[in-house]
This record gives sequence, structure tokens and C-alpha cells, in this order.
Amino acid sequence: MQEQSQRPPLDRRQLMQSTVLGLGAIAWTARVGSAAPQGVVQAKATPYALPPLPYKEDALAPAISANTLGFHYGKHHKTYVDNLNGLLKDTPDLAGLSLEDLIKKTASDTAKAGHFNNAAQVWNHTFYWNSMRPKGGGAPTGKMLELVNASFGDYGKFKEAFLTAAKTQFGSGWVWLVLDGSKLVVDKTGNADTPMARGKKCLLTCDVWEHAYYLDYQNKRPDYVTAFLDSLLNWEFALQMMG
Repeated sequence: MQEQSQRPPLDRRQLMQSTVLGLGAIAWTARVGSAAPQGVVQAKATPYALPPLPYKEDALAPAISANTLGFHYGKHHKTYVDNLNGLLKDTPDLAGLSLEDLIKKTASDTAKAGHFNNAAQVWNHTFYWNSMRPKGGGAPTGKMLELVNASFGDYGKFKEAFLTAAKTQFGSGWVWLVLDGSKLVVDKTGNADTPMARGKKCLLTCDVWEHAYYLDYQNKRPDYVTAFLDSLLNWEFALQMMG
């Protein structure tokens, strides 16, 4: 797969557009409407497009290889985008919604489980890419470190809580760092579920579906999540998502 070109750091508005609803166009900037929690609302959401990665496919190696990232992004993430667009052709009442609104509207509707699962996976994966950066990881600094210490005791206890959530998530799913009032909380969800669907403010996520790590780590999920925390975690993005 052809590598994505390196992009300069984005400001908060651009990051929100690309992370949450940059799926309406390949460009990082999107035509937007009114502001909404954790993002912006597009006036017209569909058809969705696979957003560009915020770094080259080999930029996260050795923690995540270019081979894993290429398959994960170019096959799995793209499939969710394609599936969602296909489903929306037969549901014009949903086609005009922003991605966040579509997820929230279909979250508890069993008849629209396909819409929810694919829309949430599009959102989750875009959020995951931005939750990582080359030469990231380790303890945060400044305001984020203060919040981590106040919420967990210290960075070591946060890391332990995050790893425990990853190891105890049965089957496929996601591990999240969310802001609950003024406190940080580690959350986990199964399959395509996302805390955003329930109005929670997500700051970071780690994909624990096997396709996210199996080519590099086989069945050693804890090793993958440890590498994510030690080498990739994007605390700068988490701070920007706090608003």
C-alpha cells in the first residue's frame, strides 16, 4: 500500500474535524456546521470516505509494523466505511446525519445494528489512529499529568488500570480513557461499542480486536497494549479532546 504523506501538526479545530467527522472528504478540513461535544457537525455527512492517516504507515514501527497498519487501515477500516455507505443507500432518513448523530441515533435500535456497528467502527478507528503518534507514550506532562495523578494516584496506577481493562476485555473490543466530570476513568467496550454513544467524552482509545495486533504479537495482547502505552500514546491529542 502506498504510504500517506507526512503531515504537519494540526491545531485543535483541524484535529476535531479530522478525527470525528473528517470522513465526509479526503481533506483534513471538512465543511462544518454548529459545534457539538467532542467535535463538529457536518451539514451533510454522506458519502463517507476513508480519512487519511495522520502519519506514514511505517511511522509507528516497531511497536506496530507497517504491515499491520496497512492491513488494519487499508482493509478493515476501509471495509467499515464501504459497508456504512452501502447501508445508507437504503436508509435516506439516516444519510444526512453527522457520524456522531448517526451513532447515537442507532445505538439502542436493534433493527439498525448494522448501521451502528459500521458507523461506530469508522469513528472508533479514526479516533484510534489519532490516539497514537510516533515517539509517544510514557507519562504525560503538565495538566494531563496532574489529572492522571489526581484520578489514579500516579501514572503507574493508570497504566495498571489500562492494562487490566485490556486483558479482561473478553473477545474483541476497545479500551478507553474518558473524562467523567473532572476525573479520568478507564473504560472498556465490546465489539463496536463506544462510550461516545452514551454521551461520554473520549480522550484516547486502544483497539484490542485481534486484527490490530495479531500479525505483530500473535495472541499476546498485553505485550501489544504495553507497547501502545510505552511508545505510542498521544497525550497531546487527549489534552486537545478535553476542550
